[in-house]
Amino acid sequence: MSIRPAKHPLESAMEAAVEAARWAPSVHNTQPWAFSVSGEEICLKADTDRKLRVEDASGRELSISCGAALFTLRTAMRCHGYEPVVRVLPDPDRPSLLATLRPGSETNPDETVRMLAEQIERRRTHRAGFADVPVPDQLIDRLVKAAAAEGAELTPVRSPAAVDVLASLTRAAQGVQSQDRRFSLEVIRWARPPGSSRDDGVPATGYPRHAVRTDPDFPQRDYAWRHDWGGEGGRDPGLGVVALLTTAGDGRADWISAGEALQHVLLHAAAYGVSAAFHTQVLEMELLREFLRREICSGAYPQMIMRLGVTFDDTTSVRRSLSDVTG
Repeated sequence: MSIRPAKHPLESAMEAAVEAARWAPSVHNTQPWAFSVSGEEICLKADTDRKLRVEDASGRELSISCGAALFTLRTAMRCHGYEPVVRVLPDPDRPSLLATLRPGSETNPDETVRMLAEQIERRRTHRAGFADVPVPDQLIDRLVKAAAAEGAELTPVRSPAAVDVLASLTRAAQGVQSQDRRFSLEVIRWARPPGSSRDDGVPATGYPRHAVRTDPDFPQRDYAWRHDWGGEGGRDPGLGVVALLTTAGDGRADWISAGEALQHVLLHAAAYGVSAAFHTQVLEMELLREFLRREICSGAYPQMIMRLGVTFDDTTSVRRSLSDVTG
């Protein structure tokens, strides 16, 4: 019987980092990333075959998704005792190469890093209303700082009038998209039917069969388009805290930073029992996004609209295998 030699701690750390990065959030759970490990370097690449051609023609949402995976890589490396050294968009001749990560000096992970790492596989996207449980202002302040640490700005929208504008824009965008067969077919492509064995997309248990309206109403995607799909949860009508994630610029590096900030916020929130519901319909329609930038965001570029709140619904998620995302 042969005995395999024990892996070097660095090799184990890099493998664990890629394993963890699979659990980052992505638009419609498309998981639009690929990783390669060569020596002491991890490359994060965009899997453009998984890009949403209608909804995300610019690749902005794909880049945000990959940015979330990058933050997850960084967190896992720190948790395994190495300070990550990251280069974003390192090679102009390889546009699909979004970032490289190499282990730097050895480090002892602090309590915050360990807390974030514990939430990587636990965090879930919510697609309904929230329970009538307030989100503490102190936690919101921490989430604002988490986004700032990654070069983005998280702004809780406190004005009822501004919240109503965001809800109205979301309803308008959803109404237009629901009448566009291209949008509808693209969404349904990533909606998994009940009992599906697919390891990507949104499972039927991941959204309610019959949505409960929030006040004001922020509609969700119609993943059950012309089907009677969906779970039995989602009975709570709570709005939660509406928040905007913005960046000063709007290039690919800014989108990646927005994804890193998003995942930092989501993991920190999850550690305190708070989930996020996303509403990106407005941001997928350039005229509405520009209106939002000028009239609500003071000229900053909106990258995500979300609601933060507490839910007691248990949902499952799926991820592609490690072998499917590495090569």
